[in-house]
Amino acid sequence: MGVEITACEIPDVLELTSSIFEDDRGYFTEFHNQSAMAASGFDYSFVQDNLSKSSRGVLRGLHYQLEPNGQGKLVRCIQGKIFDVAVDIRSGSPTFGQWVGRELDADKGNALWVPIGFAHGFLALTDDTFVMYKCTGPWVAEAERTIRYDDPSIGIKWPFSPTLVNQKDLDAPGVDGAEKNFSI
Repeated sequence: MGVEITACEIPDVLELTSSIFEDDRGYFTEFHNQSAMAASGFDYSFVQDNLSKSSRGVLRGLHYQLEPNGQGKLVRCIQGKIFDVAVDIRSGSPTFGQWVGRELDADKGNALWVPIGFAHGFLALTDDTFVMYKCTGPWVAEAERTIRYDDPSIGIKWPFSPTLVNQKDLDAPGVDGAEKNFSI
């Protein structure tokens, strides 16, 4: 098994693509192999796995947790397709307020690494979309924060307008008004 790791436009955000082995039954791939990833320079420990199911048009995010409860997330679509986004919210970063977006497709075997100090969100591109993500820290309700997904100062180019967004996400401030405590 192998994993290809590619730096994105913001070098701390990575796209990981796992080898896929197909036959007449379908395909097989490894979602996470600690030793193979460490050998490729990706050496993180994960303490929590999350799974979400969404219909086409559902937008989740942009979410993050304040330090000392920050979470790095390895995000993978295991059924369907999503447009996955990471936004740099680290003060002092030359890429502060910039974003990276990737289509994650269950049939491609690709994943996005969203490091601590980045807000994360995604738009479901298909019905019955399942997204699994591994987290470097546990969810802590009082540390959770949200930035508005359509903040014009960030300017994310979503593939289409979402049809369903949680009220908490709609009420979120823009990046400039959001509480953040990450720095470089």
